[in-house]
Amino acid sequence: MTEPRQTKADDQKVPLLSYCVAGVKVIFLLAVFRVLAGPFTEDIFGEELLPMPTWEWLVVTATPVTLLWLARRPADWATLSNERMFLRSALAFYLLYALASALLQGEWILWLGVVASLGGLSGVHYLNHRESTHGR
Repeated sequence: MTEPRQTKADDQKVPLLSYCVAGVKVIFLLAVFRVLAGPFTEDIFGEELLPMPTWEWLVVTATPVTLLWLARRPADWATLSNERMFLRSALAFYLLYALASALLQGEWILWLGVVASLGGLSGVHYLNHRESTHGR
């Protein structure tokens, strides 16, 4: 799944994992926009045209978890050394929104987002710990 792909521009090999990281970053930006869009439309138009995220937040939360699953090999996890802080930050943001919304809105599906975020954060911790024990 993470085999290098051939680029046509300069015949250099680009790992597929870098495309997955770019996808997770784009989805994170869209998620932040989606959270801010509801209050923005209420301020501008006087009514909330776009409700706060519910089921789609579970899909957004699953993207970094999927990336962690794809990069679970030690070699792939080592290539993500520069992206680990971003993954933790994104998962923490997803966790905070899902937890606050699950408590305040009473949406049961957001509890699945909480579980997915916690699973992703524990996956990052596990892979970091496993890498440090392999390095010794």
